[in-house]
Amino acid sequence: MKQSVLGFFCFFFAPSLCRVPSEKHVKTEPEHASTPPRGWNSYDSFCWTISEEEFLQNAEIVSNRLKPHGYEYVVVDYLWYRRKVEGAYTDSLGFDVIDEWGRPIPDPGRWPSSKGGKGFLEVAKKVHGMGLKFGIHVMRGISLQAFNANTPILDTVKGSAYVDSGRQWRAKDIGFKERACAWMSHGFMSVNTKLEAGRAFLMSLYLQYAEWGVDFVKHDCVFGDDLDVEEITFVSEVLRKLNRPIIYSLSPGTSVTPAMANEVSGLVNMYRITGDDWDTWRDVLSHFDITRDFSTAKMIGAKGLLGRSWPDLDMLPLGWLTDPGSNEGPHRTSNLNLDEQRTQITLWAMAKSPLMFGGDVRKLDETTYNLITNPTLLEINSFSLNNMEFPYITSRRRCRSKEKVLSQDLAEGGMLGIRALGLITCKDPKANGWSTKALDQDLEQICWKEKSESKFEEPPCLYKRKPLMASGVEMIYKKQYEGTLHLLESDGMELCLDASPRRRLTSKEFGGGSFSPCKWDSNQMWELNGTGSLVNSYSGLCATVDLLKVGAGSNKIRSWIATGRRGEIYLAIFNLNPKKTVISTNIADIGKVFPWKNMKGASCKYHEIWSGKSGVTKQMISIAVEKHGCSLFVLTCD
Repeated sequence: MKQSVLGFFCFFFAPSLCRVPSEKHVKTEPEHASTPPRGWNSYDSFCWTISEEEFLQNAEIVSNRLKPHGYEYVVVDYLWYRRKVEGAYTDSLGFDVIDEWGRPIPDPGRWPSSKGGKGFLEVAKKVHGMGLKFGIHVMRGISLQAFNANTPILDTVKGSAYVDSGRQWRAKDIGFKERACAWMSHGFMSVNTKLEAGRAFLMSLYLQYAEWGVDFVKHDCVFGDDLDVEEITFVSEVLRKLNRPIIYSLSPGTSVTPAMANEVSGLVNMYRITGDDWDTWRDVLSHFDITRDFSTAKMIGAKGLLGRSWPDLDMLPLGWLTDPGSNEGPHRTSNLNLDEQRTQITLWAMAKSPLMFGGDVRKLDETTYNLITNPTLLEINSFSLNNMEFPYITSRRRCRSKEKVLSQDLAEGGMLGIRALGLITCKDPKANGWSTKALDQDLEQICWKEKSESKFEEPPCLYKRKPLMASGVEMIYKKQYEGTLHLLESDGMELCLDASPRRRLTSKEFGGGSFSPCKWDSNQMWELNGTGSLVNSYSGLCATVDLLKVGAGSNKIRSWIATGRRGEIYLAIFNLNPKKTVISTNIADIGKVFPWKNMKGASCKYHEIWSGKSGVTKQMISIAVEKHGCSLFVLTCD
């Protein structure tokens, strides 16, 4: 049934938009996202407020200055359909421009070329004329504004309202109001993809994007804590059928693990693996463990939608920026110093993350320009292989006592031994750790079975009760959510456990585990299975209790390694300490991660790209690295 609407549309109504399913066509088609996508995104500099004039000004500079370095996508980030008037902000209701079918269309006040039903067609033509590719940000499902207006659904086969089983289907028939985006509850909600009408609505969205000339879609509030596998799967199916490539990107990445990403990586071309990355050192720091985990899981450059897929570390917040959630455009420089900026872009390059520059390129300074166009970094990002964390490094700077380690970690904003709720795929055996504990005949708790490291600490428990049914619309969903529970912080308090955070998180923040007033909301609905897994109705993910050790210990130096297409070795060394540190590695240890290279007694020519130093070594590389800084060596070894 899922393919019926799409199939009829493609082959009988608009074959020019759809892929010809011939063996010959498949073999000759270029691979999508064969290297990590590279471009510019408006979010870090404009938040949601960018206009057509500002966007095209940036696009022209990207074409002239950055396109020669592989930056080919220019992407309008979210809320391009929101009217920029008094009262409008990132989660306001009633300010969006939608068409008669409930689909977002560009705000003509900010995007004047969209008037007359043209959408982004004229903008896309101008972008393509610059030799670039055009991208847009979209949200999950359908807007609350369209739901409240109960707009009809477009039947893209007939070009009229969707009718099935003798009745016309509308927004309220397909929208899941109780599955509103957790961090934009007045914005968008999931649609029922089990209904043909729900799939027809989604298809009408993405076929319209294709008609506009869109080359890149950033799909938000469908991944991480907000996982919606059904919508991702159907959108991927629609994009796969089109006869023109559209890169498919997922966001955000709060609480993402390799196991969770493995469920969708083959359906997309890039996917976020952290919360929003902004220009703070703690945001940069938060990416080291997650990049290591995805490299170890062999997820970098794995099979994706009609090509490859890439774990995405988010935009580069460098240059001239705005603030998170702001109604204001670019007005300040990045808070990261030069060493921190080098650390960030070096990690992004070594981990082969998509490189999406976030600063306003109209005020692109030479230092930032030289950083984002560094030829060695871009070579590594596109063409290096065997990218992984390299553990064989040492430092001269040692903490003298455990007390000093603790005080250093706390000074850096770290946490030791904090238990917090996490979300993982329910296929992970770690999810099966919950059980019921009866307090009396009317009161029960759900407790995490795993014992604490401390014999004095009780296992975390939550009080359970059935969700309180409201009259009216919510009764429609009674059968669907039968067996679900509200989980309360304590007996008698009306605060229920949220699976996904109620606001958009930055990458340094840990998602999940918050409490808010209890209501009829799938984000607060849980089901305890016989296996001991606690499943959330909003995302389909399972709860686990993690012992956070963010910043704990003395692991304040890190390193990554990769091989180049000409036989060279790239070695990046990162100093995460708050002081300058001498970091060293033995040349012979490189053979431990690249066993096909005989490094014993090898002589290596080296060039360090940030200092410009070059030389020859046979035994060891040792360098003093500034606090929060990095060194990047290119090694050519005999």
